[in-house]
Amino acid sequence: MEMLVYLIPISLFLGGLGLVAFFWALRSRQFEDPEGDSRRILNDDWDDAPKP
Repeated sequence: MEMLVYLIPISLFLGGLGLVAFFWALRSRQFEDPEGDSRRILNDDWDDAPKP
């Protein structure tokens, strides 16, 4: 039971750290254009690929 004294603050800290990382990603516009990325993957234009 005394292990909960350590586990609860550690889990709260890690959860808060994840929340801070999520808000940082929002502020740095990581999720700005998810539709464009999905269309770019399916694009068949290989003009930008380096020639061997």
